[in-house]
Amino acid sequence: MKLQMKLNGQQVEWEVVGNELLLDLLRDRGFHGTKRGCENGDCGCCAVQIDGKTLNSCIYLAGQAQGRAVTTIEGVGTMKKPHPLQTALVETGGVQCGFCIPGIILSAKELLEATPNPKETDIREALDGNLCRCTGYTKQFEAIKNAAKVLTGKKPRGSKAASGGGK
Repeated sequence: MKLQMKLNGQQVEWEVVGNELLLDLLRDRGFHGTKRGCENGDCGCCAVQIDGKTLNSCIYLAGQAQGRAVTTIEGVGTMKKPHPLQTALVETGGVQCGFCIPGIILSAKELLEATPNPKETDIREALDGNLCRCTGYTKQFEAIKNAAKVLTGKKPRGSKAASGGGK
């Protein structure tokens, strides 16, 4: 079956088999930021956005992406111009091993697009499907709050941007 979708802003057409998972298709095509974790939709390591909604690609058939807009972590920011969530996670120390971070970023991105000034309960709910074994989530919550401030034009307290310590 031919699959046509917009992947990270670019139209692609790939051949897929009927029961191929989106996770496998993406990883086979070099999108390794989409991680293989639990393989049953519980950990969020395989998260992607489909039409702006964060979903677990390990339980999503590739064919279901027909005609949709799919965003992987590779479609969020660049090395030269990272997304404010990526910058905030690094600055707060919310990244340790990095395995869960792509899913956390995509979940937080969806949240911030819908709720520009989230409360901590909103952040907790948005990250509920993301399992992180390295952190206590506190720094990740702080990073999301800081990114929200940057995205709404307010400088977060204690950040390099606020203190003038950035490059």
